[in-house]
Amino acid sequence: MRLPRPDAVLIQAAIAGALSFAHLHDIAEAAGQHDWKAWAYPVSVDLLLVAAWRRMRTLRAASRPAGSAWTWFGIALAASLGANVATAGLLDLVHVPAWLRILVAGWPALAFFGGTLLAHSPNGHAEPDAPAVDADPELPLYEAEPAPPAAPAEPEPEAVTAPEPLHALPAAPAPAPPLAVPAALVDHARKVADDHRARTGEPIDTDTLRARLGVPSHFADAIAAQLA
Repeated sequence: MRLPRPDAVLIQAAIAGALSFAHLHDIAEAAGQHDWKAWAYPVSVDLLLVAAWRRMRTLRAASRPAGSAWTWFGIALAASLGANVATAGLLDLVHVPAWLRILVAGWPALAFFGGTLLAHSPNGHAEPDAPAVDADPELPLYEAEPAPPAAPAEPEPEAVTAPEPLHALPAAPAPAPPLAVPAALVDHARKVADDHRARTGEPIDTDTLRARLGVPSHFADAIAAQLA
């Protein structure tokens, strides 16, 4: 059978815990707490220290601030470290000062308050929603009453339109306004027409006038009407 390999870190932690436990017991007993009460003090301090440490890890995993957990961790660490230092000969354990007796006597209430806050504060994890209860579609929860039949809608009367007149004729289009031709263009066209008559002996026609002036057909017709 292969024996487990000893872990130096665990051995060191066990030794440090035992010494701190003993120092806290000695301080409590010197401050007037005897018998089982002196042994309960180191248990209370160590439990608060562990609870605050676990609380810090939970809050850090949830990405939430851990200020309150750090506060109670510091209080428990100060109580443990203070007891270790006090038993190093710096404090007369025979004649314990009154302030130390007050601290030791008030520690149970302080530890209970801190432990309650650590245990009952939210841990940052959202509670899962309650699963929705699906009703069986084949077994309805209630029997719906049939809706009364709707009354038939009365037909709306058709709109009567006036008959169109039998002999209605389309309105005649309005005559187009006369095209305004600049006087200078009319004078120039008259010179072109006179020149054409002098050369050919015949009056100029509309197509020739339009070609000589370089104007659209409707302009040529309007100019020819003024030259006539």
